[in-house]
Amino acid sequence: MKGKYFVVVTILVLASLLAACGPQATPCPECPACPECPPCPEAGECPPPAPCPECPTCPECPEAPVAAAVGERLNVIKERGKIICGCNQELPGFGYLNPQGEFEGFDVDFCKALAAAVFGDPNAVEYRPLTAPERLPALQTGEIDVLIRNTTWTLTRDAENDLNWAGVNFYDGQGMMVRKDSGFETLEDMEGATVCSTTGTTTEMNLADAFRSRGLEYTPLLFESTQDTNTAYEEGRCDGETSDKSQLAALRSAMADPEEHVILDVTMSKEPLGPLTAHGSDEWNDVVRWVLWGMLQAEESGVSSENVDEMLASEDPTIQRLLGVSGEMGTALGIPDDFMVQVLKAVGNYGEVYDRWCGPGGLDIPRGPNELWTNGGLMYSMAFR
Repeated sequence: MKGKYFVVVTILVLASLLAACGPQATPCPECPACPECPPCPEAGECPPPAPCPECPTCPECPEAPVAAAVGERLNVIKERGKIICGCNQELPGFGYLNPQGEFEGFDVDFCKALAAAVFGDPNAVEYRPLTAPERLPALQTGEIDVLIRNTTWTLTRDAENDLNWAGVNFYDGQGMMVRKDSGFETLEDMEGATVCSTTGTTTEMNLADAFRSRGLEYTPLLFESTQDTNTAYEEGRCDGETSDKSQLAALRSAMADPEEHVILDVTMSKEPLGPLTAHGSDEWNDVVRWVLWGMLQAEESGVSSENVDEMLASEDPTIQRLLGVSGEMGTALGIPDDFMVQVLKAVGNYGEVYDRWCGPGGLDIPRGPNELWTNGGLMYSMAFR
């Protein structure tokens, strides 16, 4: 019993010693006395809240502009009931207002062809005569639907001016017309000469390039209209007149004595001429190009204004598609399937139009590169299928 008591005492002593070795607990400070709360004020009525200012009325958001849909120009033309065609009015054989007040010429026939294709009526055209500086802006602003006015296809016009050519209907080149008794036979003979030209055309740059490359000096005399340019030449204000060879031939044909003037055997540039539309009118541009190609294909296939009715019975698949007997080619373009029948009855195929205005009975310009590819020329229709 004494042993057990001894053990218990020993344990208690050891626990007391161990506790004395540890850190002493810090006593908690006393909390300060709470201050007395001030007496509550007597209850009173709250002032009425100030009214909220009215919210300003937001203006209605304008409708987002809708981008012109592809094919919109074609729809506008159909609703209007006629085509507005930009053209020349002072270039015999191409675009000319005759004494009866009627437009006629190679380019005018292409305007008629488009009207025949869309409406079945070659007279569903409003002709808009334009000078060289006026022609491209008229197309860009939508004043006209198509420009068919001896206009050269160039990179800058195509890209920077937002224009789309539909093809080439006349391959040309820039030439020089002089008086037969001038003694000029080549450009080198024209050192120091004064040359009349129309401003706002590719002619100015081509003329400068041709003379500069030959080390020749010359004085340009520029006019806004073709007629003013030609009048100045006829009056002797310049030694030569430069333009596309087809245009020079047309102007010479209307002179008092065409035989007194010659077009030099020199070509200063390539001048591919053709119809064009504005960017964004893709369906309409398709119509323009396939009418042109249809006229070429008709000539190649032997279909003309004289035999078109007979050719409707042809078993040639290309002719069947061309004339709308099969294939629904017109439907694909958004116009009647027999559109080429209407074109051929109105103006004929490409060869007929060329012969009418540029052949021996007209300006008498050899077809040259404007022959069909099958005859060694450059004229070639895309495939009707």
